[in-house]
Amino acid sequence: MSKLSAENSGAQSVPDMKLFYACFISLVTTAFGFILRALILPQWGIDFNLTQTQLGEIAGVGLWPFAISIVLFSLVIDKIGYKTAMIFAVVCHISSAFLTIFANGYWMLYLGSFIVAIGNGTVEAVANPVVATMFPKQKIKWLSILHAGWAGGLVLGGVMALTLGVETRWEYKIALILIPTLIYGIMILGRKFPLNERVQAGVSYKEMLQEVGAGGALIIVTLIIFQLGAVFGWSIPTNVIITLLITGAFWYYTRSFGRPLFIILLLVMIPLATTELGTDSWITDLMTHEMTKIGLQAGWVLVYTSAIMFVLRFFAGPLVHKISSLGLLSLCSGVAVIGLYMLSASTGMMILVAATIYGLAKSFFWPTMLGLVSEQFPKGGALTLNITGGLGMIAAGVIGAGILGFIQDKSVDRKIAQYDVVNHTVIHNTYVTEKKTSLFGDYEGLDQTKLSGASPEDQNTVTAIRDGAKKEALRYIVIFPLIMLGSYLLLMLYFRSKGGYKVVLLENRTTQEN
Repeated sequence: MSKLSAENSGAQSVPDMKLFYACFISLVTTAFGFILRALILPQWGIDFNLTQTQLGEIAGVGLWPFAISIVLFSLVIDKIGYKTAMIFAVVCHISSAFLTIFANGYWMLYLGSFIVAIGNGTVEAVANPVVATMFPKQKIKWLSILHAGWAGGLVLGGVMALTLGVETRWEYKIALILIPTLIYGIMILGRKFPLNERVQAGVSYKEMLQEVGAGGALIIVTLIIFQLGAVFGWSIPTNVIITLLITGAFWYYTRSFGRPLFIILLLVMIPLATTELGTDSWITDLMTHEMTKIGLQAGWVLVYTSAIMFVLRFFAGPLVHKISSLGLLSLCSGVAVIGLYMLSASTGMMILVAATIYGLAKSFFWPTMLGLVSEQFPKGGALTLNITGGLGMIAAGVIGAGILGFIQDKSVDRKIAQYDVVNHTVIHNTYVTEKKTSLFGDYEGLDQTKLSGASPEDQNTVTAIRDGAKKEALRYIVIFPLIMLGSYLLLMLYFRSKGGYKVVLLENRTTQEN
């Protein structure tokens, strides 16, 4: 056995738990960046006169650039090294915090959220393949424990921000992200990162790309390019041409369409991410009215559901062993349908019951899907694993966060117009005057500046209509877990026809050659 193979064998048999804890804290940091912005989002709308769709775009840009960094780093991570990538992530988290703290409007908030998403994607480009490599025969268990760091970060960051109270300036709350950033930054300095299992097994770079193929590339590239086109104002033909050129080049090099099962799992990741992260991006704002009625800050809904998720992710290993990964995903999809519908209809303390059901549902989605991909496509190394996570983030950012904001604005627009017809008022023409364009179409939003100077009667009317629109938006999201449920049930039938679900293990070609 060569020296390299011996080192790799030792790294696998005795995992460096200090490295695992560093990865865990890095996931805590990504969650801080998410929940702090989610809690502060309504205040930004007031301070900077932003529409609901603009707030949705800021929430979205805190997610979709994740896909750019996680995909790009996955292509080169084995060349530049995991530690170099982690240091870049530290720089992103620190710089985004300062840029956001000193923001003076929409675009600085947008840019600060963009940079934190780049840092978050870099963290996962490192943490996911490192942990999958450290625990090759227990991937779902340890990836779930790793992603308990995300849930724990949501809880810790949320409790810290909420404890500061509504009177504390939001700039101080954003600064909280610097605490876990410095901790994981210091922790990684003395650690030695393992080679990815693909590299250890001697699987070539081209073989890794062939697992994704032109089909997988087309899905992720399309979402990224069309989102960049929306930001920079590219025409649809331009977006299509760029997408086809990149995908065509990928096919020319790999001469592979990609593994059909992998492409199916990529497509299923879109409704999964929309159900979990798209909803979480908005849950604080959507629940504000009802939570205020029972004397609680709306942010406690996200903290509470995240606490459930934190605890349950430590038990993913035994659950998967008992009912299988696809069985667990199917069960959670069905529970999510119930939880989201209840959240859209509940009032008073029943909101906490609905939140409990939703929290149970979302606990296993993300890490179980990553584990499923890693178990079935180990030849894809960091790329297949991280493209799945990257696609989820961009789907949550572009589709999930954006569509919830768009639904609210369109609903408010329609209901105020209906109110004017019934009551012979002109509220719509007076306050719904912000003409905007989004990925989902044109809309008219409320002008917050004009509304702030409205009569108490008009303000109360608009507020009541807007609060109703917020809750109703969740009903539209129920379609996504329904799609997931159907998909997972069909996949279970597929594996049953193949003789049952089996984990794919790589043989070490390097060892065999020696």
